[in-house]
Amino acid sequence: MLLTLFVTFFKIGLFTIGGGYAMIPLIEREVVDRHGWINREDFLDLLAIAQSAPGVFAVNISIFIGYRLRGVRGSVFCALGTVLPSVLIILFIAMFLGQFRDNRVVNNVLKGIRPAVIALILTPTIRLASKAGLNRWNWWVPVMTALLIWWLGVSPVWIIFATIVGAVMYYIFKVRRV
Repeated sequence: MLLTLFVTFFKIGLFTIGGGYAMIPLIEREVVDRHGWINREDFLDLLAIAQSAPGVFAVNISIFIGYRLRGVRGSVFCALGTVLPSVLIILFIAMFLGQFRDNRVVNNVLKGIRPAVIALILTPTIRLASKAGLNRWNWWVPVMTALLIWWLGVSPVWIIFATIVGAVMYYIFKVRRV
């Protein structure tokens, strides 16, 4: 099982362009759909925790999934599987990039990949929004959050803190009374 975890996350790390958020659909397909290690609801919970924890999102989610499945050893194997492809690719690029830095074809290929990366990040974001219950009544929350961060320069730390305070207040005044 540990080898399967390592290979699964190694493949995900190897074939993902665009970072941790672009990995979400691949991780979901492998962990939820293909292997059935975690159900979809638990996967969403792990995503929320991974996003809230400090560190690289892709590594966080792999650690949480590995820990859920095989404890500390599982988390180590999943984390190594996630990180190792990037390390190897970066080493390879660092060794040979100087030769291709001014190559017009390579530069155009890299520019062409950028829109695909945006789509790879946007697709799981939209899917997660619908699974998390985003609808016509509460769509303003992520929009306002994005505007506060992007337009007004509010630190995401303050947004997270305000969300925690809001959730606690909601629990105290709404849920607890029921």
